Amino acid sequence: MPRLLSALPFRHVHDRQIFLLAVPTFFALISEPLFLLTDSAVVGTLGTQALGGLGVASQVLLTLANLCIFLAYGTTAAVARRFGAGDVPAGIRTGIDGLWLALVIGIAVVAVGQVSATWLVQALGASPEVAPYALTYLRISLLSAPALLVIMAGTGVLRGLHDAKTPLLVAVGSNLANIALTVTFVLGLGWGIAGSAWATVFAQTAGAAVYIAMVVRAARRHGVGLTPDLDGLKAAAATGAALFTRTVSLRVVLVVMTAVAARLGDPEIAAHQVAFQIWALLVFAMDAIAIAGQAIIGRYLGAGDRAGARAATRRMVEWGVLIGVLFAALVLLVRPWAPLPFTSDPRVHALILGTLVLVAALQPASGVVMVLDGILMGAGDQRYLAWASLWTMLVFLPLAALVLWTTPEGDPNGLFRLWLAFGVWICARGVTLGLRARGDAWLVTGATRP
Repeated sequence: MPRLLSALPFRHVHDRQIFLLAVPTFFALISEPLFLLTDSAVVGTLGTQALGGLGVASQVLLTLANLCIFLAYGTTAAVARRFGAGDVPAGIRTGIDGLWLALVIGIAVVAVGQVSATWLVQALGASPEVAPYALTYLRISLLSAPALLVIMAGTGVLRGLHDAKTPLLVAVGSNLANIALTVTFVLGLGWGIAGSAWATVFAQTAGAAVYIAMVVRAARRHGVGLTPDLDGLKAAAATGAALFTRTVSLRVVLVVMTAVAARLGDPEIAAHQVAFQIWALLVFAMDAIAIAGQAIIGRYLGAGDRAGARAATRRMVEWGVLIGVLFAALVLLVRPWAPLPFTSDPRVHALILGTLVLVAALQPASGVVMVLDGILMGAGDQRYLAWASLWTMLVFLPLAALVLWTTPEGDPNGLFRLWLAFGVWICARGVTLGLRARGDAWLVTGATRP
């Protein structure tokens, strides 16, 4: 009977620590897309070309953010290990090295981005009317790259110390400030799309200043120096390289999937956009548990508690499955009405309905994959994650190409087959991550992972 009760939601010994990290992380994650919607609404008052320019420039900036997410994930795992081992000064030292690496990469991004901004805008197919707006927004917003990357690394430091509330407050505060500045600069002062870009620069810089101030204060309290450490920078860069490979592999799958959908036809790409955004939105909640897993597993392994790491892993996987089942039911519940806000085209409507069946079916597997990905990241098993992501990408690519080559023009089942290929990729990721989690190779204990 006690074992049965512990399996119930919120009754397990690990549930409290999971949700103390996961709930604030979830709200921090969704604050960004909510801000982007508001930003789009304000810029939309300037006209279609300005809104298109924002869309083009935002794709460049979002890709940059996704590719550099290793600064948050790698720092979280490394700091959590040292925190679990009881060596908080070493954890802060690791966080400082992560901040310096973020600053160096951010400066390089500004330099390279300013030189290649025109080419990037053209590569994304901006029209002559849209390109000037996109270029203006991109050139100005790139100035916030160092601040953005420092925020990522600073977030990783605090999450590694099991502080998820401060990143939530900083995320919400900086996004609210961004909205207020955007309205003031664009609508009040008439700065146009440049006003929206400058608002981002000021808000991101303020957020980075908060993280720097907190890390500096913690460093002084624990007697940790603030100068960069060459060995620490090398270690952070090595971890980042593996996570970068993992992220690139994931992005390739998503980009190829969109490219194939676009080549299947206009109704297919329209339906795919709706279905994918619904799938991505639901992944946010699962990602919150994955990020909590990074900190929790890192702390257990740092403390040498392999049994605790195993038990926490099992519980987080259970939560991943449970949330996936709930989301599957939710998708099926709203499915009959889901296409209505997006289209009046009967073919697009039918394609969305068909694809959402697969979106629902993939939710439990997606939950397990997200959780295991975060757990192995927290264990510092980045090299395995990089190779696993690369091999599963190679599983998906020929399947996507097969869908494109074997789907005749006008075939209404092409998009469904593309999502089946996507499902195979998710299941392949689940197999590679699950087999690793069942073994012992990732359960390396101690303050650092050899």
